[in-house]
Amino acid sequence: MDRPTLEVADIFRRYGDAYRQANGGLSSTQRRVMTAIETCRTAALGGHVERCDACAHERIAYNSCANRHCPKCQSLARAAWLERRTAELLDTEYFHVVFTVPALIADLALRNKRVVYRLLFRATADTLRTIAADPDHLGAEIGFFAVLHTWGQTLTHHPHLHCVIPGGGLSREGTRWVACRPGFFLPVRVLSRLFRRRFLDALQAAYEASTVRLEGAVEALRAPHAWAAAVADLRQTEWVVYAKRPFAGPAQVLDYVGRYTHRVALSNNRLVDMDDGDVRFTYKDYRDPPPQTPKIMTLAATEFIRRFLLHVLPTGLHRIRYYGFLGARHRREKLARCRVWLGTSPSASPPPTASLDYRDRVEALTGHALRVCPVCHRGEMIRVAPLKPAPRVGHVILDTS
Repeated sequence: MDRPTLEVADIFRRYGDAYRQANGGLSSTQRRVMTAIETCRTAALGGHVERCDACAHERIAYNSCANRHCPKCQSLARAAWLERRTAELLDTEYFHVVFTVPALIADLALRNKRVVYRLLFRATADTLRTIAADPDHLGAEIGFFAVLHTWGQTLTHHPHLHCVIPGGGLSREGTRWVACRPGFFLPVRVLSRLFRRRFLDALQAAYEASTVRLEGAVEALRAPHAWAAAVADLRQTEWVVYAKRPFAGPAQVLDYVGRYTHRVALSNNRLVDMDDGDVRFTYKDYRDPPPQTPKIMTLAATEFIRRFLLHVLPTGLHRIRYYGFLGARHRREKLARCRVWLGTSPSASPPPTASLDYRDRVEALTGHALRVCPVCHRGEMIRVAPLKPAPRVGHVILDTS
């Protein structure tokens, strides 16, 4: 795959140092992300020299930063994740349900990412499992995974969870598969109401425990009466939970998760150009009728960096989580039981690639061969010498990858 002509790293290298100096309030995590993206696959991280054993062509391979916010470091992680998930697919219909929060909660989340994102996961999981277990709806234990996205198409802060759910679950006794109605999983209005209640009850508890910081755009909520009024208003607001069209089958599920699970706020292929202190990138305006034609947005480079950094997650916060019969503790046992009651044979696990050399892993997972010489196409590229990390001069980095 050809390298994009413009990358987020290029923007950070040109404008990042000035942004750091003008924004002393950056968190240490945000600073680490900026540095990781700037140095990814450059001499600053070191690497090695490879030589073709047939034609003697040489190339330098620099190390990746492996940061989960880096647009260049997600392909291999995504492919490895898909490899593990492939064996877990069930022969049943799959659904896609999205849980989002009102603007005030999004503002709170910016100052309280760890607290609010955890509440979002917990309230979503409790809601889905509670309604699914209700005999008036499905009456079964479901299994699903949830993926946190925090951005909209224009890099604004828009936290929401994408949930991918098989269309049914295990009966309470675990003795049969309970299928949902074809094309219909659970009523979204019922989900929305319970989600709102579970989230706000937990948020109120966090507020009373003084674990919610009220700063910046939400500073006015420090007054107890203002907080109470805001929560009361949120309890009357309709929260958005929507179900997308069911997936056409397991293959479409994999195609979806392959594109969405390891996505970062903005991929390099959406960048158009940068000049005179501005950055231009494409976006879709979902207010337009489908199919949406990509539009171009222009932002000052400083505003682009600010928006990108809005989506840096707290250290250690997992953005993909698993629940129900897909929970880690009993996943293998319960998936086997699901297959018995669905009348399907056990899924064959794909050959593991974790122990392979990284070049073999890339080829096994992505189909891109790194061993074959790009010049003569006959020889094999052999590692001949290591390269130590080069010293950096300020934040000026030459990317020769």
